[in-house]
Amino acid sequence: MMMTSRSLAVLLTVATLIADPDIAAAQPAAPPAAPGTTPASAADAAKRAEALVDKAKSLYLAGKYQEAEEALLVAWELNPTFDVAYNLGNTEYKLKKYKEAAQYLSFALKNWPLLKGVAKLRPRAEQWLAESRAQVGALKVSVTVAGAEVLVGGKRVGRAPLEGEVFVDPGEHRVEAMHLDYEPASQTVSVAKGGTAEVKLAITPVRREAQASAGVKTEGGGSATGAGGVGPVAGPPAGSVEPPPLPEKRNWVPVIALGAASAVGLGVGIGMTVASNNANSEARAQQGKIFAAGGGCLASPSFAGQCAELHRTGERAGRLGDIALGSYIASGVLATAALTYALWPTRSAEKATALFVVPEPRVDGVGFVMVSAW
Repeated sequence: MMMTSRSLAVLLTVATLIADPDIAAAQPAAPPAAPGTTPASAADAAKRAEALVDKAKSLYLAGKYQEAEEALLVAWELNPTFDVAYNLGNTEYKLKKYKEAAQYLSFALKNWPLLKGVAKLRPRAEQWLAESRAQVGALKVSVTVAGAEVLVGGKRVGRAPLEGEVFVDPGEHRVEAMHLDYEPASQTVSVAKGGTAEVKLAITPVRREAQASAGVKTEGGGSATGAGGVGPVAGPPAGSVEPPPLPEKRNWVPVIALGAASAVGLGVGIGMTVASNNANSEARAQQGKIFAAGGGCLASPSFAGQCAELHRTGERAGRLGDIALGSYIASGVLATAALTYALWPTRSAEKATALFVVPEPRVDGVGFVMVSAW
């Protein structure tokens, strides 16, 4: 912390309106310059901050707390030291901005210099901090990854790990943690006046595969979404085995249809067999009558009519027998087709199997052919 004799004198005047030569002459050691700044630029910033503190002193004594606050805020941006925080906390307290007062007074007390004269001011700072703290809430925020940016209500409050509490107005607040290499995390908490709420945010590493497929730029190259880059099409991880397709669900309609047709063919065969047997019985009876009358059908013109009737009956019995045989064959073929379809292993959905039983006309009758499509 860099604090000159003039800024320390202003600190004591604004805070207590008391001039103490011994305290004004005592100075804490100045901290090293921030990274990226030269001693000359740091010294210049300190001088500008000192001038602003002088200006704030006059404004504070005149009761112009708003103008004093504006000058001290600029001084804080230039040189965020104990003395600026102390004066700024007092000014915010006068303006009844208790959240800001608690924040700056808390910083001042944490960085309080070990000087005998300044010690007299500490009780007043602790008192005003306690009074301010009673009017607001506090958040204790912890993040699993250091360096993550912490936001409260969408406003940045620092990077993890945060030093001390974050003072907020009573009510509900959304706390977020963001990091370039991690998925953001958030939590909404409610805190009462004078209360404290703990917020623990766990952020997980960003999946680089998801970033690449979304066209998000990552370390080492890549393109950002909206910048004309197209991410690779997501596919199965290298070395993975694609699971086999599920077997096709069996369709039992063909089995039912073929079974029904087989039953019909069997019924027709049985019916034709009975009819053929009846016709044969009738033919034998006709033949028996001719023989009993002492005639025959080879050279007996007197029995020509009866023999013609016998011949027609025999032909009818033969046709019925042929139909019965064909029906039995068809029934067997259809039953075989139904059984084959029912027991045949199912194929994957992408390779369908079809089984057909079609009639085949022949010179000597009708046949059936099984046709399969694989």
